[in-house]
Amino acid sequence: MKKTFDLIATAAAGLEAVVGREIRNLGIDCQVENGRVRFEGDVQTIIQTNLWLRSADRIKIIVGTFPAKTFEELFQGVFALDWENYLPLGAKFPISKAKCVKSKLHNEPSVQAISKKAVVKKLQKHYARPEGVPLMENGPEFKIEVSILKDLATVMIDTTGTSLFKRGYRTDKGGAPIKENMAAAILLLSNWYPDKPLVDPTCGSGTFCIEAALIGKNIAPGLYRSFAFEKWNWIDRAQIQKAKADARMQIKQDIQLDIAGSDLDARMIDIAKKNAEEAGVADCICFKQMRLQDLHTNKINGVIISNPPYGERLLDDTAVTKLYQKMGQTFAPLETWSKFILTSDEAFESKYGSPADKKRKLYNGTLKVDLYQYFGQRVKRKLEEKKG
Repeated sequence: MKKTFDLIATAAAGLEAVVGREIRNLGIDCQVENGRVRFEGDVQTIIQTNLWLRSADRIKIIVGTFPAKTFEELFQGVFALDWENYLPLGAKFPISKAKCVKSKLHNEPSVQAISKKAVVKKLQKHYARPEGVPLMENGPEFKIEVSILKDLATVMIDTTGTSLFKRGYRTDKGGAPIKENMAAAILLLSNWYPDKPLVDPTCGSGTFCIEAALIGKNIAPGLYRSFAFEKWNWIDRAQIQKAKADARMQIKQDIQLDIAGSDLDARMIDIAKKNAEEAGVADCICFKQMRLQDLHTNKINGVIISNPPYGERLLDDTAVTKLYQKMGQTFAPLETWSKFILTSDEAFESKYGSPADKKRKLYNGTLKVDLYQYFGQRVKRKLEEKKG
């Protein structure tokens, strides 16, 4: 089996640079591209990136790239790849996805069928199996994807399984929750650090608060879930267990965090508390049922992060306008606090009552949203340093 791999981390549009920064923080060189970040590594890299990346969607192995303008070129290109280095005899290998953009080949089901046929032929040849006898596919699963962009085919294997935003802590959710990796990315984009107070006044099922606590405590986001690669016979179980044990050792058990979440809906607060419990951070977050306009604090240099109800989540335009006005009025006295508000409402600034210092275009699933950023006036805090 192979020792080194060409890898990509896929990312939501607008978050590629955040994923790139996370990968570099793991000590890995990378190139940021549209919708993905490219890097090289070994089995350990596959384990580490799946375990630690907070803002990525998936980690995929690039098996190969080649030009494919005809089905014959596609077949020969897929057949020529070194499948024997990835797929043991008996492996399941569905062509789970084919995507064709601006290419002569555009019939995606046909691309899937021909790619499957090419992999089957290659494995029959390598494992000396007769052509007429189907390969048994009853072992570990390797999901193969074929992407053809401008007549260039890229063939990949997904190492992740269920997308990385599934951390494993969500017991229940509200109407349109923000994805966990999007919430983590916004926290990483913000100027919040674990020594600052953080408030989410429209916390819903608690995603921002929980992701902040995971960052603050340095809990690897993939620690309590499983991955597709864990079932592959060429990845050593002991290596996976060691990576998870190392991650547990890095948790900051005694850090004091000041994170609060509130919501008008008492049912959502109950869900948020359960989710925080599942994530192992219930003791770091104060959740309570509260109206947004009841938010008052004497603390300074804090950060407010909010994903207020919008679009399909709250159909009444008048209610949305009122909510944004209340936000503007409630947050205005908090001059030293920075505010980061995610919404698809393009008239947000006029309803809120002041223009943002900075705007960033993002996608929450397929919905285009903007992150409106208001930076607080910095005030030096008196820090009591405990000596000795």
